[in-house]
Amino acid sequence: HWFRLFFPLPHQRDLRLPEFTGSQWWQPYLAIPEEERPHCANYSVADYRAQAAELDIDFVVHRGPTGEIEGRAAVWACGARTGDTLALLDQGILFDCPQDASEVIVVADETGLPATAGIMRSLPRGAVGRLIQEIPTDGDRRELDAPAGMRVSWVVRRDGTSVPGAAALRELRRLTRADATGYAFVVGESTLATEGRRHLHRLGLPKERITFSGFWKHEALAAA
Repeated sequence: HWFRLFFPLPHQRDLRLPEFTGSQWWQPYLAIPEEERPHCANYSVADYRAQAAELDIDFVVHRGPTGEIEGRAAVWACGARTGDTLALLDQGILFDCPQDASEVIVVADETGLPATAGIMRSLPRGAVGRLIQEIPTDGDRRELDAPAGMRVSWVVRRDGTSVPGAAALRELRRLTRADATGYAFVVGESTLATEGRRHLHRLGLPKERITFSGFWKHEALAAA
């Protein structure tokens, strides 16, 4: 289950949100003057406790070459205090695996790890396929409730200067086949999502059987 979060800009005390009806929020959002437009980012539900009305959201903190925190969402999260305001727009279910899928391929960087954990829990116990999960360090591994037929590969980046998502993409490109009746889910840094989809389609997986989403864009790549 995924959603969009809207964050105030560093100089703002109040959060200005787009006014819209139905699902047509993008154009009203762009109509807000840039100096007032809230930052928007995509997230997956990490955990939800209905009785307590509590929702867990995992933020990944990326640091630049000199140790500075990169990404507006991470900067906000690291400085957040009780009572700070943000807004959530529910976007429903992103993972949409057909019931007839012969295999499931899931690829993500660490920003997709909450989604990955939920997907592994929800898959039928007889599901088969591959999970490629990139993480910054060995300490970021989690226990995943994956079906026995899912081959889980943890790709550890280690090098602090590497672009997140690049290692997962390299591992994905080692695949030389994909069932045309399978299903793939590729999320994380924008390049991982778009290039991962392109590679899987070249292997024969129809585009309508690939869900991809760029949860964020690496600052250096965005400026290039």
